[in-house]
Amino acid sequence: MQYSVEQFLALGLITFILVGALTPVMRAIAIRVGAFDSPNIPRKIHKEPVPYLGGVAIIIGIVVVSYTAMLYSNFTLSNFALASSVLLPAMAIAGMGLVDDLKGMEPWPRLFFQTIAAVIVSAILISTHTIGTPLNNTFLDSAITIFWIVGVCNAINFFDNLDGGAAGTVAVITGFIFIIAFSRQQVLVSALAIVTAGATAGFLLWNRAPAKIYMGDAGALFLGIIVAVLTIRLDPEVTPRSKSLAIPFLLMALPILDTCVAVFSRLRRGISPFEGGRDHLSHRLMRLGFERESAAKTLWFMAAFFCMFAVGLYKWPAKYGYELMGVGALIWVGLMIFFLRIPSED
Repeated sequence: MQYSVEQFLALGLITFILVGALTPVMRAIAIRVGAFDSPNIPRKIHKEPVPYLGGVAIIIGIVVVSYTAMLYSNFTLSNFALASSVLLPAMAIAGMGLVDDLKGMEPWPRLFFQTIAAVIVSAILISTHTIGTPLNNTFLDSAITIFWIVGVCNAINFFDNLDGGAAGTVAVITGFIFIIAFSRQQVLVSALAIVTAGATAGFLLWNRAPAKIYMGDAGALFLGIIVAVLTIRLDPEVTPRSKSLAIPFLLMALPILDTCVAVFSRLRRGISPFEGGRDHLSHRLMRLGFERESAAKTLWFMAAFFCMFAVGLYKWPAKYGYELMGVGALIWVGLMIFFLRIPSED
């Protein structure tokens, strides 16, 4: 059964309104229970305590709209199971993130639970043959899928360090995923992508600078699982396979760039990659004189720039495919060199 673009956009709008309405409620709850992100360490850029739990509004919006849409559309047990194979592990990881928000957790237990979730999701994707561009080798497909899920999950979590930065970037990325998935009539991928874009845009009403609430690890890790699985399930049907595999990397180019810049600079300084710091793209932009709002908008633009390369590669793989891949890679490397030359610390 085919669905119109208006139906998908309606899903996004409903999620936008729901999350936009839920977020101030979660803000009030966070204030009541004392769930604050306090600027008590040097890497924090805000001056006053900001409530957490914004991620809970995002999670509720995506989960409620996703399951409700299935009930009122062409509901099948297979579609319900496929959607649950993404949403349930994402909610489980979000639960761990919520514990981290409220009580704090060490990096290694977090990585362990993320890996367990990735193994489960990978097994489901492979057994249901829903990997968009499989390598037709079970071991390689499993290893790459697990690595991608854990990597993207942490990349989104690392990226959440600036008012509106992560929420706006995820909205951009999932919006472009929707464009490709809708063109391919991948209904479940299209629906989850547009719902996620609507949810993060609705949250952005309250999260843009100066942020009134943060999504916390619960929201960032939940979105990380969602975006990772969306990019894995996306099937652009571009040949040769190398071009299809390049599309997820272009869609995720900016969060990957942020993670690489932070990790490389920490290793160079003899610091653990898991130790927080003011060495992300957002912090470096502010060292160049950007305000928080303009830094966030710059990140959204950069994410959209690379996503347009992904769409271009999807639309013109034979004519411009390798050129787009080459230029995109050169720009990415150039940006990494540029950002690494900006001081890692104040």
